[in-house]
Amino acid sequence: MRKKRLNPKKRTSRSKARKQVSRLRRFLSALTVSAVATFSIVSYALNPQLRDQFSLDLILSRLDLPRQEQAAPRVVDSGARVQTRFVDCPQFFPDGKPPLIPPGPALRELCFSSFAILHSGKTKTPVFVAQRLNRQILTRTRSVQRTDRFYTEARLPSSERAELADYRGSGYSRGHMAPAGDMHNPEAMAQSFSLANMVPQNQTHNAGAWNRIENDTRKYVMRAKGDVYVFTGPVYASGPKTIGPGRVAVPTHLYKLVYDATTGRAWAHWQANSADTRPGPPLSYEEFARRTGLRLLSSYR
Repeated sequence: MRKKRLNPKKRTSRSKARKQVSRLRRFLSALTVSAVATFSIVSYALNPQLRDQFSLDLILSRLDLPRQEQAAPRVVDSGARVQTRFVDCPQFFPDGKPPLIPPGPALRELCFSSFAILHSGKTKTPVFVAQRLNRQILTRTRSVQRTDRFYTEARLPSSERAELADYRGSGYSRGHMAPAGDMHNPEAMAQSFSLANMVPQNQTHNAGAWNRIENDTRKYVMRAKGDVYVFTGPVYASGPKTIGPGRVAVPTHLYKLVYDATTGRAWAHWQANSADTRPGPPLSYEEFARRTGLRLLSSYR
């Protein structure tokens, strides 16, 4: 049986109707976002409690606002090694000197209130996350409640970031690089759940051997006389496994580099991202730099 062909005039009429419906949906979506944004910003301005607990940047980042206005700065590829800048948060690096790194595509610098991230749009995970810790900071973490509200990082272009859907049903944890247990106020705690601070991590490893490394690092900081700088990040094999529609890369190993600014000592924990990982002896800074190509400490270059 032959199908009846639509009259060209009717086909054009239907096409116009679909376009009008699409434009109406986009208008209503933009109107809703604008209304929510306006309400949130006014509430923030008039409510002192909100100002004490959250920054305006954080509130804006949780809304689906235009990405271009909040885009994180790119790292410019300038040769065999690239000097990162982190002009808005140099306090997370020893002597205020950000690291030298191998060049790579889609590298962006993200500053948060308690840590800094160099993010890779290729893997959609951090290259490293930098923290400055001391006894005073960690003492304040005891009164901060964990939030567990993961969110997409709005400052990253959609093509370079992980989404919540990427981790859903993947079998991997959203593994913090700057741990929630290090966060000393509600704003820092909320920011630590940005997906820019996560890697796909084996669940047993995350809760076991890696958790012990995090706890041991906090114990060291509590004994240290001054600031301790901590760099945490993933390591990938060539052609890594990925998860989710966005193809977020799964690391083979994780590292945590610890530098005591008072004593000048530095060491790195290096662990496979697997369930059977057991804690082992730390690496020297030189061996860590050889394996990763990262020059994270200016005093060792």
